[in-house]
Amino acid sequence: MLALLASTFVTVFLAELGDKTQLAIVSISGTSSRPGAVFAGSAVALVLASLVGAAAGGSLASVIPTDALQLAASLGFLIIGARLILRSGDSPTEPTADEPPAAP
Repeated sequence: MLALLASTFVTVFLAELGDKTQLAIVSISGTSSRPGAVFAGSAVALVLASLVGAAAGGSLASVIPTDALQLAASLGFLIIGARLILRSGDSPTEPTADEPPAAP
């Protein structure tokens, strides 16, 4: 159990470094005079999000085989990664469908 706890901690800790959640926390605490409250709010949010993920994973694992869940998660990350790589080749001067063209 200790090995699972340690590997989960390391995985989540490394995954959260520099992600948009951490950047949002830096932004919020930079505009606040109460970094302790920002830490408490973000810690509770991360704990609840992790609880939902762990509960959903446990529930799904009882219905869907673990190998199928791992394959689905792997494919999901592969698709997201491929889309990010493909989008990185887009010209930054061309507007995307989500943004209006730049004014002259």
